[in-house]
Amino acid sequence: MPSSAARLALVTRRPWRFVAGVVRTFRANQGLLLAGAVAYYTLLSIVPLFALILVVLSQVIEPQRLLEITRGYLALVAPGEAEALMAQIEVFLANWKLVGIVGLAVMLFFSSLAFTVLENAMSVIFHHRVRIQRRHFLVSAILPYFYILLLGFGLLVVSVVSGGIDAIADDGGRLLGGHWVFSGHGATFMYIVGVLGEVLLLSSLYLVMPVGRLAWRHALVGGVTAAVLWELTRHFLVWYFSTLSFVNVIYGTLATAVVILLSLEAAALILLLGAQVIANYERIGSGEREAGLWN
Repeated sequence: MPSSAARLALVTRRPWRFVAGVVRTFRANQGLLLAGAVAYYTLLSIVPLFALILVVLSQVIEPQRLLEITRGYLALVAPGEAEALMAQIEVFLANWKLVGIVGLAVMLFFSSLAFTVLENAMSVIFHHRVRIQRRHFLVSAILPYFYILLLGFGLLVVSVVSGGIDAIADDGGRLLGGHWVFSGHGATFMYIVGVLGEVLLLSSLYLVMPVGRLAWRHALVGGVTAAVLWELTRHFLVWYFSTLSFVNVIYGTLATAVVILLSLEAAALILLLGAQVIANYERIGSGEREAGLWN
């Protein structure tokens, strides 16, 4: 097995051959089908996931602030359709006591489905690892709820920090004897933190979801690459659905769900392609002809 330096040299010398191998292997792994499954279950999970997180955090944080921050996060996940998702979340937040403990437990289960399906998709892409070692079923069962807690903690931290920034701005922005002006600070802060959180979340998915230990450098490179690709794709989708798309004409009242599903599938496709790049890079020199790599 070649060293990391040798692998990098091979990829740098013949990048198009590596890209062709990634595309060929991704098709062999039914990548489009996997992305569709991840997108579908993410659509099922996204409303109960954020609704449950907001129910818990609203006990300690001002609900209106939480809603504003969540709206910013949903704009990153479902460009152009954040308001439609927020409308459903706000309805649930206003009536969550009517759901009951059993209802909350069911919602918690649906919230975890997207992470479970993503782990299964990763196991297909990193099948060379699964053949060698398998993850204990309890770890797989706990992982989705770990990510739910992680998202909740991230939302809490962002709420506290943004509240501090707003307090400084309201007091005139006097810090260390100087006068600071926070013009548009809320939107800029939310975007920067949202993108950074996106990079960290994607990197952690690449680091944790595959079986075995992945080099953190590979995970971080994959996270940054996927985040950049998604930001470009997200802005394109906003432009496309607002100018050229005929989704509203074709699907009518179903258009919102279709647009959200297409956006989530594009995000899942980028996420899984990033995983395929990492998997193929790991297998350079392994002798696997199916990967389209170098022996």
